[in-house]
Amino acid sequence: MNATSPYDCVIYTDGACSGNPGPGGWAAVILANGRCREVSGGLSGTTNNRMEIMAMLKGLEALDRRFKVLVVTDSRYLHDALNKGWLRRWQQNGWQTSGKKPVKNQDLWITMLELLTRHEVTIQWTPAHRGQKENERCDLLARTAASSPHLPLDSGGYTAN
Repeated sequence: MNATSPYDCVIYTDGACSGNPGPGGWAAVILANGRCREVSGGLSGTTNNRMEIMAMLKGLEALDRRFKVLVVTDSRYLHDALNKGWLRRWQQNGWQTSGKKPVKNQDLWITMLELLTRHEVTIQWTPAHRGQKENERCDLLARTAASSPHLPLDSGGYTAN
């Protein structure tokens, strides 16, 4: 981070899925303490939205102490769930949407709530495929992970986007 940044860490995230559901991949590029670290992985029988959430989860889980974090994502679903208060409302409504339907990806959202208490997180949206270096790197890592042979099955099971 530069001297004027209010953040200790920036995490760029992306998810990818070949088919929806299908094999998917997630990736995070973590910039902290003057270093760059990459984490990525994949699952079969998953969805793009699950991989977008997983990318942020794995990025935050990779941090070894409390950080003031900026998460940069190209996922409107992930961004809006956090910035528009959807996640807190879903939790308050017993994991039901405003339309009284079960919230999709609840297992991942519950983990997200736990991680949000460990770190001070700001989330920012960035347009995909516009040449932003770290976002492009995440995209490549996520697509590569999704194409890996013998991916484990998404233990959260298929939940339609």
